[in-house]
Amino acid sequence: MQKSKIEVPQSGLAGLRQNWKADLTSGFLVFLIALPLCLGISMASGFPPVAGIFTAIIGGLMVTFLGGSQLTIKGPAAGLIIIALGAVNELGQGDAMLGYRLTLAIIVVAGVLQVIFGWVKSGVLADFFPSAAVHGMLAAIGIIIIAKQLFTMIGVKPEANETLELFAELPHAFKEINPDIAIIGGISLLIMFLFPLFQNKFLKMLPAPLIVILVAIPLGIYFDLEHEHKYLFLDGHEYTIGPKFLVTLPENLLSAITFPYFSQVFSMVSLKYIIMFALVGSLESLLSSKAIDGLDPYKRKSNMNKDLVGVGIGNTLAGMIGGLPMISEIVRSSANINNGGKTAWSNFFHGAFLLVFVAFFPLLIHQIPLAALAAMLVYTGFKLAAPKEFYHTYKVGSEQLVIFLVTIIFTLATDLLIGIAVGILTKIIIHMSNGLPLKYLFKPLFTVTTNQDENEYTVDVFHSAVFSNYIMLKKSLDALPRRKSIRIDFSNANLVDHTVLENLHHYQHDYEHEGGQFQLCGMSHLKKNSDHPLAGRKVKRIKVEG
Repeated sequence: MQKSKIEVPQSGLAGLRQNWKADLTSGFLVFLIALPLCLGISMASGFPPVAGIFTAIIGGLMVTFLGGSQLTIKGPAAGLIIIALGAVNELGQGDAMLGYRLTLAIIVVAGVLQVIFGWVKSGVLADFFPSAAVHGMLAAIGIIIIAKQLFTMIGVKPEANETLELFAELPHAFKEINPDIAIIGGISLLIMFLFPLFQNKFLKMLPAPLIVILVAIPLGIYFDLEHEHKYLFLDGHEYTIGPKFLVTLPENLLSAITFPYFSQVFSMVSLKYIIMFALVGSLESLLSSKAIDGLDPYKRKSNMNKDLVGVGIGNTLAGMIGGLPMISEIVRSSANINNGGKTAWSNFFHGAFLLVFVAFFPLLIHQIPLAALAAMLVYTGFKLAAPKEFYHTYKVGSEQLVIFLVTIIFTLATDLLIGIAVGILTKIIIHMSNGLPLKYLFKPLFTVTTNQDENEYTVDVFHSAVFSNYIMLKKSLDALPRRKSIRIDFSNANLVDHTVLENLHHYQHDYEHEGGQFQLCGMSHLKKNSDHPLAGRKVKRIKVEG
């Protein structure tokens, strides 16, 4: 026990003195992953390439000291691409620069809204959204990213804008494929898929995006992408390539700073995107922080509300100078843990390396082919919408798959906000059909009793415990003393959903890690929706009180 206490890294300046070598190394390796992803996410969002770099620099150099987590890396995320691109296109009406600057104003206001979310302790929102709807939203984002980036990967400009239309256009696009660009994109995609399969310990130390860049830049030089020219391929068809297929960065970083236009910030279109940025960005950030807390070898817990305030301030600053919105990013944060990051200083160092590299080596970044960045994003999209995600959701329960698919379909057909809303509504309808009384939809019915010594607490849950009323139950659990014995008794419950059981499972892990005992019981009369240990449960016959 004493050893465990000694091993937990300190924070602040003491943590820097104690762990600077580990955090510096991890920060550098995360920087190697972040650089190409920042560039790719920026361009996929309709922003200048440097916009994502601005965001990651602010996330590293400033939000490190404002956030409430130790190991999360702050930066632009693929999950916000479709919102950013939608805002640029809808607000700009064909004028990309106008759309960009109007979108920056939206990011500023959304950032302020996130700060308010943190101040009013909205970090608990991470526990409200049903798991299937959240995973459906992320899968839909992945599908949209794939649809848009495949065209860049093969060197073809699409005519369509909507996701379903883009997929319909793909057969024609592959007939018009630009061979040299497609070779770069195809090899890059193969590296992303195959590189993780290699077991060599030295190769595993290198991030796959770095390998892609090391291969793609020489290929771009070989095909002479720096100079616009035409070439003939095997079929005798003539193709054109040139600098437009390479990343474009200003030689002076300060000259890239772009200020927002606030002229349309209160229009209905802007308000829609403000809500989407604030809601989806906050949700993604909270869920990422929650996931990284579970991976932290020292089991430290993030202050979700403080972290939300930090991200909100970071987004406000990013929007003011031309950056993308940021979140606590899951891929880079996971890499931070895997590379031995100990404290928040690894996030700081990752931002510092980005600043130095972009400020002093912009010409090297210019050599990166866009097709390579697109391939990385296609891989990211595939990870979000992989077949195993569908299978895993089905294994939890058929009703979970319904919610998952409905969220995907409506997100693809409309937008993220409507998609997640319809997903939530679908879950509520399913619960109502299973006998959930309307009066307990948002307000759970439960009692808390204790023994004479106040060492054991029993929480008796009545009627229903579902995603929409879990927050009040969690608040009551949080109010109980730590290092005691808590028993959640569902003997009088008719319905317990997967999201509640999943949240309680995480709660149990955290509570027991702090030295307490936590038990779920009284569910023998409930029928599981599947064989999954955390599957939702309901009684065969539910008598609803009149």
